[in-house]
Amino acid sequence: MILSLSMKRIASIFFLPFIMSGFAPRAKHGVNRVAGKVLQSQSRFNWSHLAPAELKDRYLGLQTKSKDRDNPHFTLEGHKFLIFGGSIHYFRVPRAYWRDRLLKLKACGFNTLTTYVPWNLHEPERGKFDFSGNLDLEAFIWMAAELGLWVILRPGPYICSEIDLGGLPSWLLQDPDLKLRTTNKGFVDAVDHYFDRLIPKVVPLQYHRGGPIIAVQVENEYGSYNKDKDYMPYVQQALLQRGIVELLLTSDNERDVLKGYIEGVLATINMKTFSSNAFSLLNRAQSKKPVMIMEFWVGWFDTWGNQHFVRDAKEVEHTVLEFVKAGISFNAYMFHGGTNFGFMNGATYFGKHRGVVTSYDYDAVLTEAGDYTEKYFRLRKLFGSILATPLPPLPDLVPKTVYPAVRPSLYLPLWDVLEYLNEPVKSNIPVNMENLPINHGSGQSYGFVLYETTICSGGHLYVHAQDMAQVFLNETIIGVLDDNTQDLDIPKFEGCQLLRILVENQGRVNYSWKIQEQQKGLTGFIGINSIPLKGFTIYSLEMKMNFFERLRSATWRPVPESYLGPAFYLGTLMAGPSPKDTFLRLQGWNYGFVFINGHNLGRYWHIGPQETLYLPGAWLHPEDNEIILFEKMMSGLYIESMDKPYL
Repeated sequence: MILSLSMKRIASIFFLPFIMSGFAPRAKHGVNRVAGKVLQSQSRFNWSHLAPAELKDRYLGLQTKSKDRDNPHFTLEGHKFLIFGGSIHYFRVPRAYWRDRLLKLKACGFNTLTTYVPWNLHEPERGKFDFSGNLDLEAFIWMAAELGLWVILRPGPYICSEIDLGGLPSWLLQDPDLKLRTTNKGFVDAVDHYFDRLIPKVVPLQYHRGGPIIAVQVENEYGSYNKDKDYMPYVQQALLQRGIVELLLTSDNERDVLKGYIEGVLATINMKTFSSNAFSLLNRAQSKKPVMIMEFWVGWFDTWGNQHFVRDAKEVEHTVLEFVKAGISFNAYMFHGGTNFGFMNGATYFGKHRGVVTSYDYDAVLTEAGDYTEKYFRLRKLFGSILATPLPPLPDLVPKTVYPAVRPSLYLPLWDVLEYLNEPVKSNIPVNMENLPINHGSGQSYGFVLYETTICSGGHLYVHAQDMAQVFLNETIIGVLDDNTQDLDIPKFEGCQLLRILVENQGRVNYSWKIQEQQKGLTGFIGINSIPLKGFTIYSLEMKMNFFERLRSATWRPVPESYLGPAFYLGTLMAGPSPKDTFLRLQGWNYGFVFINGHNLGRYWHIGPQETLYLPGAWLHPEDNEIILFEKMMSGLYIESMDKPYL
């Protein structure tokens, strides 16, 4: 009979000093108390000789070991090693703050950084790659090494991560015959092309090449998808053939591990709390291997219209202590969540589409803005009590401030902006966002699409739109549609009028089989009284940086007392000589996006739970800064600045 944990592993929970004393070399003096237990400091972990800068001669890398008289464990260059990992996603943190966040990871007592790699951001158009600026993966990983951190890389191709389409590029949805996350030829060809560009950047960063990467994950949580038995071995070989030589691992929820693991690859699991019976399926998948919790969820993400999620810090501390006592390696997901800047957020679907909010605070160990939390101090105290070498001093907090409120003075109704957009697409039938013939054939990934057609009578309008659609007769709104409301009545009118439908991508589902069905815009039949509508003019509103540059030449109007409908609002945020971080509160506004000097801070929405948007001081200029709101519904008065968030 296979037990959930080996008897040795269970016994180790109650005899922590004996487990810890197996990790050499050890300090030789002092006494310390952890959670009421007295531990001799000779049992403290000392991995100072296993830091990236210290290991010059490298031969063995991260390995798994199991001997008859010892528990299965990891070794690094032949020395026993526990992974204390923490997740930070470089693409969710302004590059100017990477060092700050990594220093705080190290100062807390963690020894390993984990990060996903988002394909959709690195290849926004088919064959067009971006590894610059905030997407400079190599710089991020080398910075981690410089600061004494090892790295576990999670390159996908699918990553989940509550990011749009789970990190897959939306142009994969153009072909209805292409099956995501399978060995379908169209998908494999796209992955191969992407890996041909990504993996050569990763290879020199590996442990055996002098870099900090000690392990690489094969895909992500495939056990919950499980569409093609040949897919995971394909991804494994795709990594190996391109020069990945470090330890490979998979990651699955505990109940799906048997469907997601690969023979010969270390299986890891994800969980919220420590429970000995959570390991039964893992032990069926592999025996005599060390346990690794690839995602220990210290918090959770939020979706629009739901409550803000929080998790008790004592509970997190207790679970980490249980991991350590059992000799279990783990990765805190998230150590620092950061922000879903721009349109990158994903979505959930459990009977209703719900976009993930802009903040990816995650109730993590560090806040969205990089501030310390009770979880941080509790874990730092715990790690400090079990590590033989003193922890680095705490880095200073990034200063926050309150700026004068901004009252936008100028505005442009959406209808005045159309001339500043790229040439519209003319089509007899509506075209979904991904299949618009723009961006060198890659379609549109994010933002809004405006469909216009002429109608000469009212009646019952049926529209299949994803995700939210505002319906206008000329410039007058007559209704809002979503995945649960797909029809409305158009009142009678004289002559012929312009029917306008503004459709927003609120985030593609990032988890489950629903990812295959994430086309946005008008995605099905549209008609009045069952008669199809034809002859569309289609405008793409991607709201990229160059769009705002063109808007500067527009003739802006003075803001009226109130305006109903989609419009852009222009104001100036005065930051003074030394810009600092702040949080913008859009009280009185309804729904839209905020752009600072062309940077998209993300979505705000009065339904909450999120009430403030994080504005990094690194994105501000000294003195005057251009702030533009795209408000979909109804104008407000002021944009307030605060020195703390309301999530």
